[in-house]
Order: sequence, then C-alpha cells, then structure tokens
Amino acid sequence: MTGNLAIIILAAGQGTRMKSRLPKVLHPIGGRPLVGHVLTTAARLEAQHIEVVVRHERDQVVAALTADYPDAVFIDQDDVPGTGRAVQVAIDALPGDFDGDVLVLSGDVPLLEVETLRGLIDGHRAAAAAATLLSARLDDPTGYGRVIRDDAGTVQRIVEQKDATADEAAVTEINAGVYVFRAPELRTYLAQVGQDNAQGEMYLTTVIELLRAADQRVAAEIAADTASTFGINDRIQLAEAGRVLNDRIVRRWQREGVTVIDPATTWIDDDANLSSDVTILPNTHILRATAIAPGAIIGPDTTLVDCEVGENAIVRRTDATLAVIGAEATVGPFSFLRPGTVLGAKGKIGAYVETKNAEIGEGSKVPHLSYVGDATIGRGVNLGASTITANYDDVNKHRTEIGDEVHTGSHTVLVAPVRLGAGAKTAAGAVVRKDVPAGALAMSVAPQRNIEGWVEKNRAGTGAADAASRENSAE
Repeated sequence: MTGNLAIIILAAGQGTRMKSRLPKVLHPIGGRPLVGHVLTTAARLEAQHIEVVVRHERDQVVAALTADYPDAVFIDQDDVPGTGRAVQVAIDALPGDFDGDVLVLSGDVPLLEVETLRGLIDGHRAAAAAATLLSARLDDPTGYGRVIRDDAGTVQRIVEQKDATADEAAVTEINAGVYVFRAPELRTYLAQVGQDNAQGEMYLTTVIELLRAADQRVAAEIAADTASTFGINDRIQLAEAGRVLNDRIVRRWQREGVTVIDPATTWIDDDANLSSDVTILPNTHILRATAIAPGAIIGPDTTLVDCEVGENAIVRRTDATLAVIGAEATVGPFSFLRPGTVLGAKGKIGAYVETKNAEIGEGSKVPHLSYVGDATIGRGVNLGASTITANYDDVNKHRTEIGDEVHTGSHTVLVAPVRLGAGAKTAAGAVVRKDVPAGALAMSVAPQRNIEGWVEKNRAGTGAADAASRENSAE
C-alpha cells in the first residue's frame, strides 16, 4: 500500500482482565506478542509512518518490540486516559504538514489481515469519507462498543458498553477498534473531545459523533471474517485467538503441500518455514523460526524450537531447541536436543539421549541412553549405550573431541578435556581420563574380586540369601 498513510497502534492499556504482570499486548499467540502481529501487518502496508502509543509498563513493551520492529516510533501517552488521547499524542508527533490518511489499529486485535485493511483503506478513499470504521456482527457483543446507525443505515455514533442504553446494548454490530481518518479532520475534531462519560476518558469514538454532527461523511465496512476482529481482553479470548491463528497457519501450509495428519493437535508458529512433502504427525509443535526441508517427517509428540531440519530427516518424540538436524538423519524417540546440537547427514540421535553444544559428524550415531555435551564428534562414529561426556568439573565446562570412525563400548565415561584419535576404541565400562591415540583401545582394567558367601552372611533371611543358599546346596 503506497500513498500518504500513517498508522497508529494503540498499546498503552493495562489489560487488567488478563490478571498478569505481563502487559496485555505482549501476551503471545503464534510465536509473537499480540502487538507484534499488528506491527507485522502494519509493516506490509508500506505506510510512511508507524507509531505505537505506549504507557503501561512502557519500557517493557518497547524493549520487547524494538529489535524486531526497528521502523516503529514509540509515543508516550500522558496521564489523560482514553483512546482519543492516545491518538491525539500520536498525531501530534507526526510532521505538521502530514495531510494523508491515518489508520488506527489496536494492539490487542491481532488477527486482522493485510487484505482486510487494504480493502478498508481503498473503500475509505473511494467514498471520500472523513472517517471509515471497521465493524463486525457478533452473536454475543458483550464488552464491545456498539455501532449505532440511523434508519437509512448511516453510521451515527459508537456507544461503549458501559454507556449503552438497553436498546443500544441489544445491537449486535460492534466496533472493531479499527479506523481510517483523514488527518486534517482527525486533528480538528480530536481537539473537541471531552471526558464527559462514565469512565472519564477521551473516547476516540466521540470523533465519529462530532464528524456526523458536522455533516462529514462517515463510512463503515462490516468485516467478512468476524474472527479477524477479535479483541483480546482475557485469557479465554487469548486462547480462542491463538486457535484461530493456528488454524490459519496450518491451512496455509497444507495448501503449500505439507501433510498435517491431525490439525487439531498440531501447532505451528507464524515464523516457521515448512517445505512441500513435509509430514507432521499428531501432537507436534513447530515453534518460532524452525525451518523444515522437503520430505522430513516430524512427530508424533515432538517440539521443535528454532531448529533446522534437513531433507528426508525423521524426528519423533523429541524436544529440540536451536538444533540443526542434517538430511536423512534420524532423531528419537525420547531425545532431548539442547542448543548448539548439530547432527550431520545420515546421523542418529536415539532413545533417551541428551545433547548440548555438540557437533556430531556425518553418519555418526549416538543410539541410546547417552549424554553428549560440549563435544565435537567426527564422521562414522558409534557411541555405545550409556556413553557419557563428563564435561563439567563443578567449576568449568570442558570439551571432548572424538575423531572419525571411533567406536566406544557401553557405559564409557569420557572425562573432558579429552581427545580420542581417529579409529580409536574404548572397552565397555572404560573411564577415559587421558587422550587416546588414533587406532588405540582404551581400557580401565581392574581385577574382579568375588567374595564367596557374602550375601548369605550379610543379608541372611532375604530372598537373595535364600536363592543363593539353594543354588549353592544344589552344587
């Protein structure tokens, strides 16, 4: 959307019904805060100015948004309450000669899509209206401002729930909190808005009444998708909006060639990137900027956060964060991949394995019951069951290096810092404290000592003692 456009996003409210220390507009759905969805949509409209009005916990809100939305300008609302005052301080911060259109959005209405807003702006301009508002029809309009029309269908005013009469409260057309104004008229009539209402606030909706009283044209467009106008006031509405957004995201990827076996139990964040012929099995969460290449199979019961998954990889019953999984690699079941894990092509991380800050080379396998932390592992390596990299000495973390084609025996402990040369092997139960040369076998040799009769003497009367006695007597 090119043209003379400014966007004001209202994000100053406390949101008391959320009952939270976190500002309402920062509560997330789809991997972004509510106001982040609004800012993302606003950015796609190519406005000349984008302003976010803040007040409650303003430092927290600004800190959460600045990095991802560097073009947004944050405007502080003063102690005068109300949406009218929020818009007034924002328009005062625009260049004095700005005479285009002002799109006003709410930071707690996250589901509006670009096409809806483009249609609203185009309709506003085509009608040469002083103001155009977006409305919706709800079966239960409780809590929303009502759009009051005359007998000819012309918008007369907007009445807030707390100020509505019984007849007005019965109206099902609600104000979605989204407006387009011509800037000169908005400046003029905001200056006339008072605080004579039940809440003692400057209502932006009063501008609509003032425009109508001055015979200015006010238009309204009813949203085709009612769900897109949902405002978030409590945790129930937050969950409902999250489900609507997730349904949209899942359908979008299905249209792009992704198989989602059970959409009801699949959650995909808005920033995730999936390829065609990916298969998502039930109870799977694809979160944040996770990217999945063609042919990969993910799930069931899997959570991936900021991960990269290669072509034709299989990841099942796994929890992974900031991990890279190579092409044709397999992970799971019941694997835990912590940040810094990089699994090479055709590699394997198996059942009950935890990895952290570990580079595992092509074709290498960590099949089961192991912990691999702070390690570099070469190609073609096989770690036996219960192999552990003991990377922490109670003060510092140390690194383990394992060369190509190394095989470790079951229950090997590698006490870092330590290096195993290419082709080296360890015997079962080895505790490796020194570097192992290439091609060498590392063993921890201690003679086995059997103390005859110990159980019968020291555990008399137990089942073990009785069983031992019977077997010894039989001999």
